[in-house]
Amino acid sequence: MLELNNVEIRYQRYILAVKGISVSVPDKGFVTFLGPNGSGKSTILKGIAGLLFIERGEVTAGTIKYHGQRIDTLRPEKITKMGIVLVPEGRRIFTELTTEENLLVGSYVRGKDPTFEGDLETIYGYFPILKERRDQIAGYLSGGELQMLAIGRALMAKPKFLICDEPSLGLAPLLVAKILEILKHLHKDRGITILLVEQFAENALALSNYVYIIEKGQIVLEGKPDEIKDQKNVKEFYLGIIGSEKKEMKDIKFYRRKKRWFSE
Repeated sequence: MLELNNVEIRYQRYILAVKGISVSVPDKGFVTFLGPNGSGKSTILKGIAGLLFIERGEVTAGTIKYHGQRIDTLRPEKITKMGIVLVPEGRRIFTELTTEENLLVGSYVRGKDPTFEGDLETIYGYFPILKERRDQIAGYLSGGELQMLAIGRALMAKPKFLICDEPSLGLAPLLVAKILEILKHLHKDRGITILLVEQFAENALALSNYVYIIEKGQIVLEGKPDEIKDQKNVKEFYLGIIGSEKKEMKDIKFYRRKKRWFSE
């Protein structure tokens, strides 16, 4: 469904943020990116969604294709109309609009679609608190409510391919569990393809079909969750600590790129 082939991304023409990565996301798949802060995960998502230009970034090599069509040269509004919708890190809602107005903004790309009212009620079913706050100015919502609103707004665009960037960031554990459960429902019951960047590795591995671990703009390991989640080296990489010494994935002995498991 989505294919990144040897993609390189630079900011301001000179700052190399992503170094020739190749990623495949199958139709109705659930793929997760894991890795430390600053590794390039969000940059990759912005490249897929067509938002790099906002931060003076661009795809300088390779291609990004959706259903075989190249999209790395398209404007973000065209990418959204194709069914790719991003829930950005930091929520990025319209603080001066009401909760419901923010949700309705998400449906704008659908044009005169008579089913949007039913979809709005579906969102309120997922997040009842948003219905209670429908007339409240969004800037006064709590952090958890803002995250629900960001996800709800994305769902109002009727995505075929949903990208979520750190949806659990800064949220209480119970709310994290609720949001991840909704993502599971969207994937399994509604057949939406999902690409997730997540800080809670254990939760993400439980939901995913395939995982890419990214460090310094490169994929250092990939595989099915069952094959990598219990490996000691993976845990050490994600935590970034071996004993009292901080290390990177490249420093760990016997690590192999594009192997679905590895031994110590």
